[in-house]
Amino acid sequence: MPLREWIRAARKLGASDLHLESAAPPVARVRSELLAVGEILAPADVKTMTHELLGPVAWEQFTQRGSADLSLVLGGTRCRINLYRTIRGYAIAVRLLSPSVNDLRGCNLHPDLRSLINAHSGLVVVSGPTGSGKTTTLAALLEEINASRACNIITLESPLEYLFSNRRSFIRQREVPTHSPSFEQGLIDSLRENPDVLVVGEMRTPEVMRLTLNAAETGHLVLATMHSATCAEAVTRLCMSFAAEIQGSVRAQLADCLVGVLCQRLDFIETHQLRVPRCELLLASQAARGTIRSGNFSQLSNVIQSGGDDGMWSFDRYQRWMSQHKEWVKSSAAPAVADDPPAAATPATAAKPPVKRTPVQTRPDNAEIVIDEEIDPSEIAELAKRIEDRTR
Repeated sequence: MPLREWIRAARKLGASDLHLESAAPPVARVRSELLAVGEILAPADVKTMTHELLGPVAWEQFTQRGSADLSLVLGGTRCRINLYRTIRGYAIAVRLLSPSVNDLRGCNLHPDLRSLINAHSGLVVVSGPTGSGKTTTLAALLEEINASRACNIITLESPLEYLFSNRRSFIRQREVPTHSPSFEQGLIDSLRENPDVLVVGEMRTPEVMRLTLNAAETGHLVLATMHSATCAEAVTRLCMSFAAEIQGSVRAQLADCLVGVLCQRLDFIETHQLRVPRCELLLASQAARGTIRSGNFSQLSNVIQSGGDDGMWSFDRYQRWMSQHKEWVKSSAAPAVADDPPAAATPATAAKPPVKRTPVQTRPDNAEIVIDEEIDPSEIAELAKRIEDRTR
């Protein structure tokens, strides 16, 4: 069975992730539980899937590195895919993404979290364990900006996951290494591109963290993600990633430019059969800034507990709000989306790169028309007919 069929099956089960590996049964993660969803896969079949996803050029790079990341639409679902090698052979990890970009309400997040993007400069960190929905929350915050004010937004991601449509803001999405060789180079370049808002897909290295802090200090609103279990852990990791002799200056820099840190986990609500984020929110109050500047990171949890009047949320307080909240939003069925063209080009089309397709909202009822950035002359008549049918 081709990969797109496995993805369709996983989506019907309500899975968030799908794992395929040579000589092992396919496994889907449904409400945090791993379930086998098929028979043992033949190694040749998994290798064929991997090769078809990458194409001949990327395949050579994959065989040298042993892993590869990409995002595309398969089986009508946008996916983030990691390909890698194991002791059994080839393996594929698929994250099934939401069919569209939601705002805070659509992601079942508390409206108070909008305070993170009310600032026009500074650093916002979205953190949490792997698979806790950090990218979805980051996209929701970005969509709130997109709907409310006119900004030039530049994103750096690896790979691109959600595709945004320009509303009030102008969003330039860049993928590493497709559009920029590294996050470091992308951040340096972005400061010359007149941004109002920068989005850093993940801060992993001290150099990326340094450039992100510098961008936040120079009058830009910077949204970034990192892995951590709590807000205090995120701040600690950010500061302790640098050499000991400069940690004092990093703490001072972070205290001056920080807007807030959001940490989240996913909880399952049995009564609604729904997974929703449970959050901890640290805002840059005077107490928080002083604690960060002094390096007393263990006291940040106390700052959060006593900071309710400043708009902060502890995990326990947020859970009490969740227990009282009734108006949860369930994601609607994904609309039919055409699969991205395969990376492996046929000889007749090998010289022409695959066309990137961007959804553009053109009607109040959120109907989508897919517009090609490059259109072959032979396709113009067909495209005109599709547009005419949509506008009737």
